[in-house]
Amino acid sequence: MVGAVIVCDDKIIGEGYHAKCGGPHAEVNAINSVKDQSLLKRSTIYVSLEPCSHYGKTPPCADLIIRKEIPRIIIGCQDPFKEVAGRGIKRIRDAGREVVVGVLEDECANLIKPFRTFNTLRRPYITLKWAESSDGYIDICRSSGSPAILSTDLTAMLVHKKRAESDAIMVGTQTARLDNPLLTVRNWHGNNPTRVVIDRNLSLKSSLHLFDGSISTLVFTTKHKLEEGKTEYITIDFNADILPQILTALYNRKVQSLFVEGGSILLQSFINGGFWDEIFIEKSIKSLNFGVKSPQIKDKNKHSVEKHFGVTVYHYTNEKDG
Repeated sequence: MVGAVIVCDDKIIGEGYHAKCGGPHAEVNAINSVKDQSLLKRSTIYVSLEPCSHYGKTPPCADLIIRKEIPRIIIGCQDPFKEVAGRGIKRIRDAGREVVVGVLEDECANLIKPFRTFNTLRRPYITLKWAESSDGYIDICRSSGSPAILSTDLTAMLVHKKRAESDAIMVGTQTARLDNPLLTVRNWHGNNPTRVVIDRNLSLKSSLHLFDGSISTLVFTTKHKLEEGKTEYITIDFNADILPQILTALYNRKVQSLFVEGGSILLQSFINGGFWDEIFIEKSIKSLNFGVKSPQIKDKNKHSVEKHFGVTVYHYTNEKDG
């Protein structure tokens, strides 16, 4: 999510990006890609996010830039992480280097939306997604059986892409019981997100895919139960608003992004509480005539109408949270 480019005499001599958590940062990879290191002393490094100034999983990038004697640093946006938050900029300036901040700032900040939300709002970046019929239903009314199929094979593939981009994926009790979802990444390349489910009274059967032990699963409940394999049971107070409790628990477990797939009651609770950042609504050409009504977005929020493989998708962004 962070990139760096090094320019000397109007030519790009180095590029790098942060490939994975715990790995070398963008600046390190860009500097290491420069074949003639002597050129760094008269180069400009462009980086989308403020260079770090602390020892985390890697050494400070600000110190590396200073040590390599790079004279000019162009920064897209300041790091929202409290351990950095301007300290990297100050350290480089104090070393006598020219620093420019805020170039393409909105575009650079947009690249790190989950990271920014996690550090400023102290909760995961939340994306809601559902498919609805042309007449506004997300499923037929049922106590068992298969759900209504409203996505195409290609749009279902895009859902798996969003799963792969998320740290965690969440469903409610009814969706877990009726659909028995895997909640894995199958039609796209990427890691499986942590599965999250609400099960107030631990009524869900242990035979469900959620409890197959293949992926880390978090269960929010009123009952005290010891961890079983990769399944962790987290006790919360259902007499109070449960979403802030759940989001705090996810924040404490370093979950930066949460993808919520259903059902309707859970999705509506996120909307009503204002706990969302993006919503994707896939509009099917099929009609159901009756069934489970789709969630309703009450406030006017910024949205766009997109086409994916010929299917209309409404994309909302929650401007209240920036």
